[in-house]
Amino acid sequence: MGVGPGFVTTGVRLLGRAVRLVVGVLLGTVTAVVDLTYLLWSGLILVPVWPHPGARRSAIREIQSGARHLAEVERWRLAAFLGSTNAADYTGRRAVEYLCLRWAVGLFGGGVLLIFAYGALSGLVWLGEWVAGQSGPLLFAGQLLLGLIGLFLVTQGLLGMAALDRRLGRHFFGPSDRELLERRITELAVSRAGIVEAVDAERRRIERDLHDGLQQRLVALGMLLGRARRSADPERAGELLRQAHEESRSALDDLRDVAWRVYPTALDNLGLDEALARVADRAGVPVTVNYRLVEQPPAGVRTAAYFVVSEAVTNAAKHARAGRVVVDVGSGQNAVVVSIEDDGIGGADPTGSGLAGLARRVAALDGTLRIDSPAGGPTTIVAEFPCG
Repeated sequence: MGVGPGFVTTGVRLLGRAVRLVVGVLLGTVTAVVDLTYLLWSGLILVPVWPHPGARRSAIREIQSGARHLAEVERWRLAAFLGSTNAADYTGRRAVEYLCLRWAVGLFGGGVLLIFAYGALSGLVWLGEWVAGQSGPLLFAGQLLLGLIGLFLVTQGLLGMAALDRRLGRHFFGPSDRELLERRITELAVSRAGIVEAVDAERRRIERDLHDGLQQRLVALGMLLGRARRSADPERAGELLRQAHEESRSALDDLRDVAWRVYPTALDNLGLDEALARVADRAGVPVTVNYRLVEQPPAGVRTAAYFVVSEAVTNAAKHARAGRVVVDVGSGQNAVVVSIEDDGIGGADPTGSGLAGLARRVAALDGTLRIDSPAGGPTTIVAEFPCG
């Protein structure tokens, strides 16, 4: 039975993770020696200046500044090799406290690596003795069993040291649970204010559409009907009624447009793909929609994705003088990713009312909106909506 490509891919991925972990622990050992040396040197600096408050404060500031540089190296190592990304808004005092514990963890990790190296070297020696016939099968089997047990223990030791390293970084660098809660409350407050502002802006836009479009047509319709009623010429009255009929059809089209912009019923009846297809048909500029979702996203994500595409396509047609727009809707890691790219003149202002409203709508779902619109184009808008 052959080995499938999926098994090989999984094996390569696991091997890569193991190599990164070992390299991360090894680098942690090296940085631990540097950290310990720095702390000892800092202690020697503080001892003579401790009785002098001014000099002591100056020395502490310099020591904390240097500790932050070393802590930044540790943050990079944790992110690059141990998969732990931490915040950078920690104080110099926290950096010193971190280094006071980090050096011990790093040296312990180095000890585990030494045990691993010793076991690997011993295994090679045992293998050489067995190949040379200096040890019997029973002895080699015992050595092999002992080596496997040692490998298991060393592996657990490396995983444990890496987990402790990550936990130490989260404790000193990462925000505390209280800070996370406060940040979340702030985000929700800002998001709520943004949604209220976006709703008010949408109401004003609907009022303008009704006042400048539909209301004007209804006024014209009323005037035509009034003139037809007062006309004594049957042919003239008939012509006025024909114009009134055309005006009523135009008013009905305007009403449908306003209703469609408020909320398209196709989102609920036919799904996001069909609603985006209708946006492409009504855009006034060639629009290509690549829809790659297997299942329909949740209702909130569906609505927000629709309005992001609709607003971006409208901007491309009206303001960017685009000749072509490409819309791509796919899935990312537990997220729906919507991308809109046009070949227009660029220069879109992310702080403008339209794009800022889209950003608030996306943020309300804990999503992100990225806008890249250099002068001369092209303009790319990417929205990600978490669905996990």
